[in-house]
Amino acid sequence: MILIAGPCVIESRDNLFRVAEKLVGYHEDPTIDFYFKSSFDKANRTSIDSFRGPGMDEGLKLLDEVRTQFGYKLLTDIHDYTQAKPVGEVVDVLQIPAFLCRQTDLLVAAAQTKCVVNVKKGQFLNPADMRYSVKKVLDTRGVKEEGYEAAKKAGVWLTERGSTFGYGNLVVDARSFGIMREFAPVIFDATHSVQMPGAEGGKSGGKREFVRPLSRSAAAVGVDGFFFETHFNPCEALCDGPNMLDLDDLALAIKDIKAIQESLKA
Repeated sequence: MILIAGPCVIESRDNLFRVAEKLVGYHEDPTIDFYFKSSFDKANRTSIDSFRGPGMDEGLKLLDEVRTQFGYKLLTDIHDYTQAKPVGEVVDVLQIPAFLCRQTDLLVAAAQTKCVVNVKKGQFLNPADMRYSVKKVLDTRGVKEEGYEAAKKAGVWLTERGSTFGYGNLVVDARSFGIMREFAPVIFDATHSVQMPGAEGGKSGGKREFVRPLSRSAAAVGVDGFFFETHFNPCEALCDGPNMLDLDDLALAIKDIKAIQESLKA
């Protein structure tokens, strides 16, 4: 299975490498296709005072250091079409943030790189409409076919991260996994799915206690991979702490997923 894991944002070199060192076992696991994730800039923040990260130039240097030291494949997000080319020269997967999943120029620019393009489903969007985001990437790459196999071969993923339910809350509709897998491989972003946008007065809250139950649900329904943001001390994290898992709980979540996957094979 695909596993994407790492801290939400690059807080410092020391913190980045502290998390990276704890993820070596997943990289070495032959049953896991591992990608290390962290953001160099969190452009979509509730408040202008929120921590955003070191920026593209310094962030890419640090991510490249992680690759050199640990041999990890890398995933990070971009927010502007001008970032696609320089970021694509460093990482293996370009992630399109959920709020930007319909931005044609951004999708086209990402598709013009050699990277896998991971498009996160907008919290506001019908999962069936994600076929059009996939098609923007496929068309740019000259792929005439559509569907799961065509997208997999062309390097396009979709990520489920919950849907807006009233104000300050998200819910996960498990039907979206099957709907979107008609168009592309599907990743379940378990940690962002328990986020509570704007719930803590100028920043997002979250309910990390639901990460493992929702992950078990996605494993039972069937997805291609999982996305977990993780930290050695989520309560002190500078971004998305309330919905991140600590490293020990990440290990338990992966254990749960593998057990369910094995039981379905029996």
